[in-house]
Amino acid sequence: MASNFGKTIQVSTFGASHGYAIGGIVEGLPCGHTIDIDELKAFLKRRAPGQNQLTTQRKEADTPEFLAGLVDGMLSGSPLAFMIRNTSQHSSDYNNLRDIPRPSHADFTARMRYGDKVDMRGGGHFSARLTAPLCVAGGIALQLLRVDPQKRNEVETLVMNLKKDGDSTGGIVEVVATGLPIGLGNPNFDGIENRLARVIFGVPAIKGVSFGGGFDMCAQLGSEVNDAFTMNGDKITTTTNNSGGIQGGITNGLPLVMQVGIKPTPSIYKEQHSVSLSQKEDTLLTIQGRHDPCVALRAVPVIEAVTALVILDFLGDIDHELR
Repeated sequence: MASNFGKTIQVSTFGASHGYAIGGIVEGLPCGHTIDIDELKAFLKRRAPGQNQLTTQRKEADTPEFLAGLVDGMLSGSPLAFMIRNTSQHSSDYNNLRDIPRPSHADFTARMRYGDKVDMRGGGHFSARLTAPLCVAGGIALQLLRVDPQKRNEVETLVMNLKKDGDSTGGIVEVVATGLPIGLGNPNFDGIENRLARVIFGVPAIKGVSFGGGFDMCAQLGSEVNDAFTMNGDKITTTTNNSGGIQGGITNGLPLVMQVGIKPTPSIYKEQHSVSLSQKEDTLLTIQGRHDPCVALRAVPVIEAVTALVILDFLGDIDHELR
């Protein structure tokens, strides 16, 4: 399983939803920076489950235990290693899923790829639980980048009604990164879009990524969406930002704008059609357990975290080239 990404800032995750713990290792972080642990915990709380009726009722403290790389609250230069204990597993809720895969979930493909011994309790290593380590790494990256968290729009009435009906919905998360220098990224296969998309598609439930004007722009005329150049004092800028701050895979100094499409949570409480893997016949499935009616709500800090990690990685590329 490919569970790592990055070049100068390398991030890897480990663990499973119902295992002893999940965690991560981050290499390449600069030495000597103090990390505000309280700020990090506040960031992690935005993603943590069980905080209100809009999210899964699985309650986890999601407190990272730093094993290496952090001494007296300061990055020591060695790889940062941490774990987050799993304390609220209801594995019995998933017993029937060893035979009957959940529709639109990874149960079936994981079984076909890794065999019948693959651990899919709570989604296993495919679970959105693995976004918690990403938020630890990304929360630290945000502090190093001094990025203010973006606010999210909550559609509480809709989500609560869906929860009562045993159904779910998806959503679109838009991220804006400001203050980026001109020149981050590369052409062709190592552009800033390339790396962002690769990492973001590693987050569960992601079905689409677009930049700037996105797919709406694709149905318009060039004369309508081209970003015309203009002078702003002695600086060159553009009159619009339909490119989303990126041209040719390289940042142009304008805000980086990205939209991330997230599918409806596949684990719903309505009865669904599936198959019995052992009996080779159609059957009906009723899913138990604790699940988010809209996972997009808790995905916001996750998308912020991975965006910050990718940007920090690119800044590390530039620093390496200048040495």
